[in-house]
Amino acid sequence: MTSVFDHAWLTGVFGDRQVAAHLSAEVQLAHMLRIEAAHSRSLGNEAAARAIETAQLRPEDLAEGTAKDGVPVPQLVRCLKAQISPELHGDIHRGLTSQDVMDTAFVLSLKDILPIFRQGLIALQADLAQLTQAHGAASLMGRTRMQAALPITVADRIATWHMPLERHLARLDEVCARVLCVQCGGPVGLGADGAALAAALGLAEPDKCWHAMRDGFAELANWLSLVSGSLGKMGMDISLMTQQGVDEMRLRAGGSSSAMPHKQNPILAELLVTLARYNSVQLAGMHQALIHEQERSGAAWALEWMILPAMLHSTARGLRAAQELLAQVETIGA
Repeated sequence: MTSVFDHAWLTGVFGDRQVAAHLSAEVQLAHMLRIEAAHSRSLGNEAAARAIETAQLRPEDLAEGTAKDGVPVPQLVRCLKAQISPELHGDIHRGLTSQDVMDTAFVLSLKDILPIFRQGLIALQADLAQLTQAHGAASLMGRTRMQAALPITVADRIATWHMPLERHLARLDEVCARVLCVQCGGPVGLGADGAALAAALGLAEPDKCWHAMRDGFAELANWLSLVSGSLGKMGMDISLMTQQGVDEMRLRAGGSSSAMPHKQNPILAELLVTLARYNSVQLAGMHQALIHEQERSGAAWALEWMILPAMLHSTARGLRAAQELLAQVETIGA
């Protein structure tokens, strides 16, 4: 097993197909080719751009070169030049570096993924509003430190699930403005003007290339962990409310037990807690990845590849699981 997100059966619990599609090797390769073509076009070489756009490359063509070079871009450039007339080679990848291509390719995937989160948050808010309308007036025992305190309403508890989502949406707007930027710094971050490339790709142009300034991705990771944490709080509450003997919530469906047929396990509620805890652990790694030496780091940069895609998976799956869970609610409160 390499990852629960793409494992043959565990992906049914943890995976998110939309995010997986946008992060696939095929899509990343298509993004890298799009970037190389747009860059050649910005240099005024339309023939080179068209040749790149019609090149035939497969992800497996980059595997051996990536193992040798540590990044796929040198092999990508070699493959392109092998298919394109030598007179066009001068404007293929000229002035770019591997990090420019890989960072920008990942940002292009983020440009497609972040709206999925926005839609999920908006849909979840609507589901919670509907739940409040249907059950909000019912009474619950308020609990502090897991002990009975004073009576509250269902609406009071749902409000603690609902209100952070609006703040997460506002934060997402801020994150997008700082993350959806082209990378066009060249060998030491002092490359040519990236305005043309940014415009061609529909991305913002940063004040300076961000090869060694990774706070944008760290901020995104923080946002992902915040969203997962809010969903985990909801999952924890629902796990406790559905507990036999407490019986403050009843679900229409749950997970079965192989040994105890009478049980109906709150699988989706538990999953929200697991995903929240997973993302909170990954966040420390993304903060480690902030520490780049001089103008570029191989070690810190590669750490992002291992962590950030998994956090995107976790958060997307959490949003979908939360909606599925709320659809299972039959009764809440007294």
